[in-house]
Amino acid sequence: MTGRFRAFFATVNFTVFTASALIVVAFVGFGIGFPATASAVFEDIHAWITEYLGWVYLIVATFFVGFLVWLGFSRYGGIRLGQAEDRPEFGFLAWFAMLFSAGMGIGLVFWSVAEPMLHYQQPPYAEGGTPEAARQAMVYTFFHWGLHAWAVYVVLGLSIAYFSFRHGLPLTIRSIFYPLLGDRIYGPIGHVIDILAVFGTLFGLATSLGFGAMQLNTGLNRLVGLPVSPGWQVGVIATITTVAVLSVISGLDRGLKWLSVFNLVLALIMLLFVLIVGPTLFIIRFFIDSTGSYFQQLIGLSLTADAISGSAWQKDWTMFYWAWWIAWSPFVGMFIARVSRGRTIRMFILGVLALPCLFVFAWLSVFGGTALELELFGDAGIAAAVAEDTTVALYLTLEQLPLATLASTVMTLLIAVYFVTSSDSGTHVVDALMSRGSEHSLKRQRVIWGITEGAVAATLLVVGGEQALDSLQTASVTAGLPVAVILLFACANLTRALRREYKVAGVGPASM
Repeated sequence: MTGRFRAFFATVNFTVFTASALIVVAFVGFGIGFPATASAVFEDIHAWITEYLGWVYLIVATFFVGFLVWLGFSRYGGIRLGQAEDRPEFGFLAWFAMLFSAGMGIGLVFWSVAEPMLHYQQPPYAEGGTPEAARQAMVYTFFHWGLHAWAVYVVLGLSIAYFSFRHGLPLTIRSIFYPLLGDRIYGPIGHVIDILAVFGTLFGLATSLGFGAMQLNTGLNRLVGLPVSPGWQVGVIATITTVAVLSVISGLDRGLKWLSVFNLVLALIMLLFVLIVGPTLFIIRFFIDSTGSYFQQLIGLSLTADAISGSAWQKDWTMFYWAWWIAWSPFVGMFIARVSRGRTIRMFILGVLALPCLFVFAWLSVFGGTALELELFGDAGIAAAVAEDTTVALYLTLEQLPLATLASTVMTLLIAVYFVTSSDSGTHVVDALMSRGSEHSLKRQRVIWGITEGAVAATLLVVGGEQALDSLQTASVTAGLPVAVILLFACANLTRALRREYKVAGVGPASM
């Protein structure tokens, strides 16, 4: 046993592993042992942050967009994330598929109908249930899933990729602090940074697995009559976790790569299907209208703090989203960095910021636009149902279209595979954080982290139900505040390093 213990910690950072394990056990124990108290505490913390520090999220998220636009057009855009001879490890299609699966896949599918419908019913500055409310509903949804969300991921992912692949530092978040801390990144400060990333990744994934299981349970209920219950939801999580573990064992270039490509192709098929059989002309015109309105209102929406009205809507939606994207950035940013060796800074920004936004806007316009058209001109009853249960939004929309059963079946498969890719990519990230940034850790470690993610989600569902998941989601969002500080340092340190590299060819970590 002693030999196995030593072998395990030969490749695992003991401090990061131990502290992360204690945090996971403590929060899960608090959440399932005292769900009502945990929910109240986390909600109070979240309410305090959004009330007094919500403006910080608005400023930093908008700053990240401006920073990346400047960086993409700057003289540094041609610098490669790696050595001069390095070329991309993955083709463009596989690379885009993997980064999109990690970044938004499951969430975008879930909210593509539900969020526009909720904004349509209760818009912040208009009367609900009107054509004007429908127009603004899509603009708000674009805003929450567009440039600001992806900019958060790009800032961290680009910084990690640059310092890791170009300067030979570990593939962990601590590496972006090298220009400031030097070799102290390998000490206690670096451990704290990585522990925070593990916390956000594990609980973010556990929350998504829990809510995703609920949605899959709803889909299977509508397709085959499977009962909706925590027991069946745990079964869904167990199945997904098993497949994800098998995928993560096979490695990035086989399991996750091909699953991500399959998912992207399946998503494109569903996108074209609904575009063709749905209200095609309305969708195309709605996409153009919404995209134009989004860019026209972008600055105003980005810098609206509602100082006079104190809108609860913005706290519940925009501030929540910005905090959520920031809290999730350690997971997504690290994974995107992991698969981006050999690309230039400009290509990284284009591929992770601009192109995903276009795909997101198209997806939201097709699915959300179809639901809004059915509600506005057909009285489909989708809005009323969504107000009661957001998990039925997508399926109710598909049921109004031809080949409804086939479409719902394919969409359920899409959700399931996105589930697998999210768990798989999250496992790779946690494994890298625990393994001092190693890209080639032992398979048994990846199995442990994959099972841990599923076990946490299943435990919360069985013992605490949706209330416990809500509590942990809110707790994860509060982690967005310190992570926002890390992201600001990432921008400063990356700029500092790029300026020095531009002056001195072949700069290394010791010169920064």
